[in-house]
Amino acid sequence: MTLVYFILGFIAAVLGALPIGASNIAVMNTTLKQSSHQALKIIIAAGVAEVILSLYALHCTTVVQNFVNKNMWIQFIIATVLLAVGTYLLLKNKKENSEKKPRRKISKYLVGFVLGLLNPPVLIYWIIAIGFINMKNFNLAMDSSLSIIVLFFSGIYLGKIVTLYAYSKFSNFIKSRSQNITLVLNKVTGILLISIGLFQALKLYFI
Repeated sequence: MTLVYFILGFIAAVLGALPIGASNIAVMNTTLKQSSHQALKIIIAAGVAEVILSLYALHCTTVVQNFVNKNMWIQFIIATVLLAVGTYLLLKNKKENSEKKPRRKISKYLVGFVLGLLNPPVLIYWIIAIGFINMKNFNLAMDSSLSIIVLFFSGIYLGKIVTLYAYSKFSNFIKSRSQNITLVLNKVTGILLISIGLFQALKLYFI
């Protein structure tokens, strides 16, 4: 019966990771501009961050939800940054120059971890998801048996990395069929970021 918690964690993680977010875009961007191997580093670290967020949501569901709801400036900042970056990428038309000065390399593990961890919408998702699971007569809490906790969060980790890996494979498919991939990537990423930013802004206005 405890194996059900692994399945629940896996399904919840897949559903949470399917919508386009910062981690998904980073995986696609890295796959297209560099390689699947580099994107895998982001995926591994993002999976760890997802487990930490979901564990935190389980630990203090009510406190976190109240904090985010009362401090709307957090969501406002996220929406503003997404709109700004998305607009920049959408309007950027110049092709990248191969003779540009080399940029300082940032660890892909760090990128994946930071993007996965600093993500209030994902935290809210896990608060709602865990609450929904418990509404269905499952006993998911910090004082649950160790086997339940381990299986649930193992399912979350696997679900996250499988979904992000699917995004990476899809990006490789696009890469093999597009010549001017940088320009296409900038346009697509820009539109996605603007869409997410607008969604956040509308949510703040109507809710």
